[in-house]
Amino acid sequence: MAFRDIFAQPIGIKLPPATIESRKDHPVPRTGIKTKGPLQTNKFFANFYLEDQRSPAYTFPYSIAWAGGKGATGSWGIACSHVEAQQRVFGKEKYNGASSYFINPIGIQSMIISAQELGKDTTLTMDSMTAFSARVLLSKDDKTPPAISFPLVQGMPYVTTQFSGAVPIIESGVFFKTVTRATKAPKEHMTKFTFSLENGSTWRVYAWRTKGDELDLDIINHARAESKNPFHGIIQICKDPCTPGSEAILDDGAGIYPLTLKLSGTVDGATGTYSFEFSRDGHSHGSLYMFALPHHAKSFSDETRSRVLHTQMQSTTKGLATLVKGRKWTMVEPHMPIHMGFAPWDPKKGNVTKLSHHAKSLIGAAASQEISQNMVAQSDLDSMYFSGKALAKFAAILYVVNDLLEDRALMMSGIGQLQAAFATFATNRQKHPLVYESAWGGLVSSASYTTGDPGVDFGNTYYNDHHFHYGYHILAAAYLGHLDPRWIKENREYVDTLVRDIANSSPQDKNFPLWRNFDWYHGHSWAHGLYAAWDGKNQESSSEDMMHAYAIKMWGQISGNEDMESRGNILLSIISRSLRHYYLYRSDNKVQPKEFIGNKVAGILFENKVDHTTYFDPNIEAIQGIHMIPILPPTPFVRRRDFVKEEWDAYFSEGRIDDISNAWKGIIYASFATVEPKKAFKFFSSKDFEPGWLDGGASLTWYLAYAAASATQIEKFGMGS
Repeated sequence: MAFRDIFAQPIGIKLPPATIESRKDHPVPRTGIKTKGPLQTNKFFANFYLEDQRSPAYTFPYSIAWAGGKGATGSWGIACSHVEAQQRVFGKEKYNGASSYFINPIGIQSMIISAQELGKDTTLTMDSMTAFSARVLLSKDDKTPPAISFPLVQGMPYVTTQFSGAVPIIESGVFFKTVTRATKAPKEHMTKFTFSLENGSTWRVYAWRTKGDELDLDIINHARAESKNPFHGIIQICKDPCTPGSEAILDDGAGIYPLTLKLSGTVDGATGTYSFEFSRDGHSHGSLYMFALPHHAKSFSDETRSRVLHTQMQSTTKGLATLVKGRKWTMVEPHMPIHMGFAPWDPKKGNVTKLSHHAKSLIGAAASQEISQNMVAQSDLDSMYFSGKALAKFAAILYVVNDLLEDRALMMSGIGQLQAAFATFATNRQKHPLVYESAWGGLVSSASYTTGDPGVDFGNTYYNDHHFHYGYHILAAAYLGHLDPRWIKENREYVDTLVRDIANSSPQDKNFPLWRNFDWYHGHSWAHGLYAAWDGKNQESSSEDMMHAYAIKMWGQISGNEDMESRGNILLSIISRSLRHYYLYRSDNKVQPKEFIGNKVAGILFENKVDHTTYFDPNIEAIQGIHMIPILPPTPFVRRRDFVKEEWDAYFSEGRIDDISNAWKGIIYASFATVEPKKAFKFFSSKDFEPGWLDGGASLTWYLAYAAASATQIEKFGMGS
């Protein structure tokens, strides 16, 4: 039976609504970019087009960077580095006996591929940019065709360089200890060299000539080897982990490289399947090999798992990467939350919608007060982020009143005001209206255009945090569409446009890049936009990443877009799996360093470091809490009971929660409802409860309902199943 590809159909193909101004400029220039149309802003290769273009790109397990005349060699080529676990640097112990951060050294130029033609006038350009790949080109100057080019795909085991007559140079900032040439060619028209470096590492260099002379190197000194002739073909460098059979595997894959990949996916009930099909180029003999991360390996189909090898290499922040043979990977998520709705959700019971009269009376009292608040004033802010949180908060309150309390009249008393509040944004009349800018291809706040401040509204204009900001608005729209289906028609285009900006799934949509935020290789999103960064892309709030996937799921469900709903379900499942490996640490986590997992959460996860802190508050309640908000039905799907219990015991048990007197207190208690719902309900229903314990995106109504529904077996609080 054939299943429909859930990524095939575009959400839309038109320009954004006429209420959104279009402009052709953006504060960040398209430095060196030759690709036309919408461009990726949050992907692994972005450092190559930002600022001085010298910050690394992290392809996992390697990091690569344009040497740009810097470093020990003064090279103008592309430098490759690989860092072993013992080279990590750990911060001092701060909380729970765990290191405050771990970071990998930057700037090590283990091996460099360059050309004699390159020098101080070298320019770096890019083309072939997709959600999954790009190509870097180095030219003698801005008037000369590229001397060499580098196709980049995450997980590539070789750094591949395409030569069309330039003279190759191989360099090292670590220095050669020995260089040997293989007496037997691994393949036809291929030469092989082994470079042993002074740090004890072994690197293989393969050169497949497509015409002309084979690669013949002169070793000039301990840092430089030069070709005697121009070269036409492919030169690859790779680090050999020197495990049993690894050299033979690298020989088999030599001369073969990926150009990009095609993503496809299907659903069958609660089972979601997604596939990476890599397009290969290069030598006709041998197999394509790619490195998989731990969360891939755990979800591989049986057929893909049969091609997993024992060859592994350390990655910077995602544990051991494992080599996989073949052009196609298939991953299976067998427990998608397809039946999860707006109601509080339990992993065993599903949606919990029935509450006792006692619980309803307490929730109703809170809802009456909160619905009477000024929704327009609370949401009409100068921040898409904080506005979205307010809209989603009030929408959830109205849902509770309508569906759980079954008080249609009370809901109707507030829905008009919330629709008016949402209309401010749907008609683009907020304090900093959105603009569609075609320089990169996206929907951004006008705030940085008008203020000149790149960091205003968390950098929205520069594509920071879009899945957080727009996710809240999309979630609010899903609630509103559920409460008033007639509302969907007049707001669909606007809400769909928000989804297209953060999660366009089809190349048929020529106005937005594919998958701006979610990284299908890493299994979670990157929040970091158009800013160069030595440690690569990063994301802070894993729970708001969860929120954006849930918002897509629910808007797809409410608006009748089955493929969008399916994509939301599979995103939630992948994020849940990925976060358990890389963000949320039980005591048995084997992926992250043992020195770090005591922190229980990542803090800020970069491609090159993990720092147990936040961008805004160094206190433990904020560091842990930013991975809790917002509390939603998928919270226990992602933040599972055993993890929440460990985190509570590490930081908040034995009365320590009482030392917290700000809004994080409410967030932490709501999270604790996963473990001790009656304690959470007692806290939220206490006559001593203080409004200051509520975050601006949280309501007492929802927290009471969430805790009450979670305590379905506790008769006192009357939770029915």
